[in-house]
Amino acid sequence: MKRVIVSVVFLQALCGILAQEAKHTLTFVEAVETALSNNESIRQAVLHRRQAEAEIKANRTLRLPQVSLNASYVILSDDISIDMTGVRDAITPLYSALSQYGNFSGVPNPDPNTSGMMPVLPDNISTEAVRGQLAEGLVKVQGAEWDKLIQKQQFGTVSAGVTWPLFTGGKINAANNAARIRLDEAVEMEREKTAALLSELVERYFGLSLAIEAANVRLDVLKAMEEHLADAQKLFDEGMLARAELLHAQVYHAEAEREYRKAARQVDLLNKALANTLADSTGISYLPVTPLFYNESVEPAEFFKLQSVQNNPLLRQVYAKQGLAGQAAKAERSDLMPTVAAFGLYNIADYDLSPQVSDYVAGITLSWKIFGGTSARHKYKAARLLEDQVEQAKNKAVRDIEMGIEKYHQELYMAVEQLHELKTAAEFADEYYRVRLNAFSEGLASSTDVTDASLAVAKVRVEQLQAKYNYDLTLARLLELAGIPEYFNTYMNTGVK
Repeated sequence: MKRVIVSVVFLQALCGILAQEAKHTLTFVEAVETALSNNESIRQAVLHRRQAEAEIKANRTLRLPQVSLNASYVILSDDISIDMTGVRDAITPLYSALSQYGNFSGVPNPDPNTSGMMPVLPDNISTEAVRGQLAEGLVKVQGAEWDKLIQKQQFGTVSAGVTWPLFTGGKINAANNAARIRLDEAVEMEREKTAALLSELVERYFGLSLAIEAANVRLDVLKAMEEHLADAQKLFDEGMLARAELLHAQVYHAEAEREYRKAARQVDLLNKALANTLADSTGISYLPVTPLFYNESVEPAEFFKLQSVQNNPLLRQVYAKQGLAGQAAKAERSDLMPTVAAFGLYNIADYDLSPQVSDYVAGITLSWKIFGGTSARHKYKAARLLEDQVEQAKNKAVRDIEMGIEKYHQELYMAVEQLHELKTAAEFADEYYRVRLNAFSEGLASSTDVTDASLAVAKVRVEQLQAKYNYDLTLARLLELAGIPEYFNTYMNTGVK
């Protein structure tokens, strides 16, 4: 009798603990909203998408002129000058000889008053005039600067420059297209993480619901074993029950206690797992209020296969990879094409810069690498081969997804069939337990018969819960593969609870 009292106390303590832990009610829709708001993997995917959006804006500027401000200070080894003393030395004797000994004629008369009567000066006057000019020229030649400084050894400039790409062989177009494809890929990656999070949430939310329900079943079994042990103790005390039967009741009671403890620990573990998915570190104990469910029927497998071709995020990422490979091939091909750009440069300020240097320069430049080895051609060929690789990966991904959909679709109907079978089994187990319990009270059944019947009831109830859980988890994974995880709530709202 002492053992029975201790067990009752233990049972009450466990019930109190469970009631304290499961105090925060949470619907599945609330769990989804919390997970999408707090989970780090979703936040990371959102940041990755924003990064892709920023890269698109950055690539758009590749078509715009690039303006720069440049400053430089240069030190040359020597001043830059032009030494023309050799020219001076060459022409000085000529000037000297002609200015002294040259004879000249036919010089036009510079006087307008007499030029009509005498258009040409006499030879002696012509000679004197020309010799005078040559003498003046000789003085200038001898006095001129024949070692001309063009640029000082040190000088500095501040200039503004502009470069505007006009034709790059398709490289800028490829970069912009690739940026848009990477954004599409980032969006699909976000969808993939969202779908994976929803499947994980289904696994842990309904897993906790299953664990709590299973713990309640174990609790019912434990209560039944408490009552049965108390009855067995009374019958034994009255001499109406053999000691072996009492020991048998005690053994099954102890087993029921162990199973309940195990179920309680499973509840605690799954509560922590759910909190991890929700990114909740407050230590709250959750009580899922959305029940496990199943649907009598769903769309045929072909429906989900067609949805997957259009919506599966992994498959759409493969499509994006295929597009990126194509743009990479175009970018590599652009290296085989010429590039044309307009450019301009204007000197804003300078220090000791030669006045012979122009203040600005503008023009168009064309660059075309005629030969640089065969690396460009091989890179282009490699990029085309990458396209073929992605095509093969896409074909395999389609087959794998279709196979996965077929598998999950079959498992859904297997779970429904199991639930139908378990419904009949549950009715039989309940009736059988009632009959065995009444027979034991009348001394017509053994303790073993009662405990076996009680455990059979618990087994069927747990199997029903497990079948519903398997259905819900399989449905979530099927919808994840089909790329339509948002349909889960629709199936949940119309399902059999």
